[in-house]
Amino acid sequence: MEPLLLDFLKVTESAALAARQWVGRGDKIAADEIATKTMRKHLNRINMKGEIVIGEGEIDDAPMLHIGEVLGFGEDPELDIAVDPIEGTTPTANGQDNAMTVIAAAPKGNLLHAPDMYMEKMAVGADAKGKINIGASIIENLQAVAKAKGKTVDELNVLIQDRPRHKETIDEIRQSGAKVHLFKDGDVIYAISTCIKRVDMDLFLGIGGAPEGVLGAIGVKGLGGEMQAKLKPRNNQETERCKDMGLTIPEKTLNHEDLVKSDHCMLIATGITNNPFLRGIESDHEHQTTHSLLIGGKAQQLRYVETQYPMVKEAYARVD
Repeated sequence: MEPLLLDFLKVTESAALAARQWVGRGDKIAADEIATKTMRKHLNRINMKGEIVIGEGEIDDAPMLHIGEVLGFGEDPELDIAVDPIEGTTPTANGQDNAMTVIAAAPKGNLLHAPDMYMEKMAVGADAKGKINIGASIIENLQAVAKAKGKTVDELNVLIQDRPRHKETIDEIRQSGAKVHLFKDGDVIYAISTCIKRVDMDLFLGIGGAPEGVLGAIGVKGLGGEMQAKLKPRNNQETERCKDMGLTIPEKTLNHEDLVKSDHCMLIATGITNNPFLRGIESDHEHQTTHSLLIGGKAQQLRYVETQYPMVKEAYARVD
């Protein structure tokens, strides 16, 4: 996997640069479309046989790299790929923070194969690994995390997406004394942040997209943390899609090994706009500079990469 890190970095950097022309232009479909097309083009230039096993698009009728799509020009290595051409299409369209491109990979057969649907998630860093239980109450999990980290519950910092569906959970966390940190978009980076000690976030939880859940699980695994999850089918059609993909009990608890089995995994993300942990694309009259993070699972390494590209004229055109 390690030799392909820079190849996959090129994929996310190129997609971020392509999407940048749509920042603040109010058209998230056009942004997602050009990022998707750019990712596909660069993935097909890699000497591999990679299959998309989970990705964005179906849940909101957006452009997508299709589940089951095979990319690359080689026969080896055979890889499972999880992808989100733009994590944060709304912030991209609105010129706001928290937009980035994300891709992850593992050896074939090691990533959760699931539809684009909702997923309940819970993640912690290495010091609370083995202590969470997504089937237990919020209070029980807060107490377990606090004990593992040598804190009191009212010292805990909890990340959760600012959505109406989380109101009761947010109220319960606050009533416990723990501190809630709300974010609007981009839950992959917030799940991973529980594993970055300087950030001092103790627990991530909430309901969001399944592709982001798998992407986040790969990043968390690569930094020694733990994620648990449950798929949340909304109707019979989603339930049947899960069963067609081999998930016979769609709502069962998914342990970290169910989400990503292998330590030989990698996650790469490139900022389009700023987020608390990753800068967006910066430019002057001559250059554009991308900022990316690379997580290699087996080595449990986090790298930050800054790359300078020559400035090109932006066309503001839709993808053909």
